[in-house]
Amino acid sequence: MLPLTSILDRLTVAGELTEALPDRALRCTACGHRCLIREGRRGICQVRFNQGGELRIPWGYVAALKADPVEKKPFYHLLPGSIALTFGMLGCDFHCGYCQNWLTSQVLHDPATNESTSFVRRISPEQIVEAAQRVGAKVLASSYNEPLITSEWAVAIFKLALQAGMKCVYVSNGNATPEVLEYLQPYIAGMKIDLKSMQDKNYRQLGGVMKNVLDTIKRVKEMGLWLEVVTLVVPGFNDSTAELWDTARFLSGVSADIPWHVTAFHSDYKMSDTDDTPARTLLRAAEIGREAGLHYVYAGNLPGRVDEYETTFCPKCNMALVKRTGYSIHEVTVTPQGTCPKCGTAIAGVWSPFPATNFTNIHKSNS
Repeated sequence: MLPLTSILDRLTVAGELTEALPDRALRCTACGHRCLIREGRRGICQVRFNQGGELRIPWGYVAALKADPVEKKPFYHLLPGSIALTFGMLGCDFHCGYCQNWLTSQVLHDPATNESTSFVRRISPEQIVEAAQRVGAKVLASSYNEPLITSEWAVAIFKLALQAGMKCVYVSNGNATPEVLEYLQPYIAGMKIDLKSMQDKNYRQLGGVMKNVLDTIKRVKEMGLWLEVVTLVVPGFNDSTAELWDTARFLSGVSADIPWHVTAFHSDYKMSDTDDTPARTLLRAAEIGREAGLHYVYAGNLPGRVDEYETTFCPKCNMALVKRTGYSIHEVTVTPQGTCPKCGTAIAGVWSPFPATNFTNIHKSNS
């Protein structure tokens, strides 16, 4: 069997998110690392590399392709109840010790991921969009690995998906550049961004820089893209009351309408000896979010154990607008125009053009 590097290097094309430098060196602009890649070298992600003065980038395959409720991404305010077809490649620009997609994200970083060779499936953008149409997906999402480092491939798919009437989204760590966001803007409706910590030392431990992520959150909001933010609450890492307050205040300062998902960590990868996040910690985090002025706060990964923090409420009259248990939606009463039916308040999000009655008991079989 060929080494994984050899297999992946064959599945590449010339990249667009790059700047040419003297002596055949390149500056990659796909993520916030802005790697200087000299001839014959690779970027931090390991899947973007300089071959003869040309940036080669991943193309023509998936390592994961799956249809799920859009709530699983999680997007709670973007076509709730819709099916999202999610595709992913291999590689990441971070190395989080608690990554739950580490078999795809940590390829070429960790020898334990060598079995990922078996995940690689050659496919075209046309075939991905056709697959989305077959399962009735209204959303096409790039996830599983870090989508920023495979943006050229995603855009090729999204161009066709838009023609087919779908919404396209990124599920990202947020380590973006202005260049990649401008490159994506014409094709995506929204982004889910992980805000992993409000301490730069924690971000350095994960392989990133906190400022890059904070700047991305601000920029995505300014660009008019739909944005939801997730904080995986990890015991002993980012679960202090002070840090949760810092996160909530930051998001509220950007916009009170940003949905904030505080989700439970489950021991995995290099943190298999860390305790899972208890429900009481998520409830504390969610209460902090509300107190900080955020209109839409959700607690995830512990369905049925987080009180009202799975439901969307009107921020003005407190009417329950989207009732959920986990990824299952029981009722949506937001109007097709995206307003509260009781008081007429505009509810932030991307809402379906279909009558609200079409949503009743969506995904009930998954509950």
